[in-house]
Amino acid sequence: MKNILVVDDDPHIADVICFALEKAGYRHLVARDGSQAFEIFKSHPLDLIVLDVGLPEMDGLEVCRQVRKTSEIPILFLSARDEEIDRILGLEIGGDDYVTKPFSPRELMARIGVILKRVNTNSAAKLLIAKKLNAGDLSMDVEHRSVLFKGVPLKLTALEFNILQTLMARPRMAFSRVQILDAAYPDNLHVSDRTIDSHIRNIRAKVKKAGCSDSIETVHGIGFRLGSCHA
Repeated sequence: MKNILVVDDDPHIADVICFALEKAGYRHLVARDGSQAFEIFKSHPLDLIVLDVGLPEMDGLEVCRQVRKTSEIPILFLSARDEEIDRILGLEIGGDDYVTKPFSPRELMARIGVILKRVNTNSAAKLLIAKKLNAGDLSMDVEHRSVLFKGVPLKLTALEFNILQTLMARPRMAFSRVQILDAAYPDNLHVSDRTIDSHIRNIRAKVKKAGCSDSIETVHGIGFRLGSCHA
């Protein structure tokens, strides 16, 4: 079940969206202003953000700019204005779609479904296409499940390999523990997300032994991201 953050300072509009999300089978969280939205983004695993442009505290465009510093999570903008410049700016700074108020809840759900389907398809395709991944002095042969640091082989367990592959496939993205868990344990629903911390420590130790001390960064309030991976 996908987690969607609804950000709108109009309680009526937020309620309409949340009701439609529930009917469509999505979980949801709600924020009334930009600052609250950004705090929720940092502390909760999310799959998509429905983001109003005209927000108090921090407007939707600025929220998007801050989110894009660490995440590629899909963002669907809402706006009471139908100005072309607003739509273009929203898409240029990292928005995935733009819906003008008033809107049909059915259309909104359809657009959300299309975005999530595209994201899932693109993620799967990238992992299939990327037979070899490189970051700094770290290289991974996905097909043969081998990892080298400056030519030195690293002995990783299957789960450690899956975690490192997830991070290397999207090196600029900060992953939450839940996101890493879903990638490393796709069929296991009974594993604590804190188990990821132990695997991250093991990966760091093995790569450090080979000569790299910055293989995986901790992103405060979110989770982990690939480091620069240099000796």
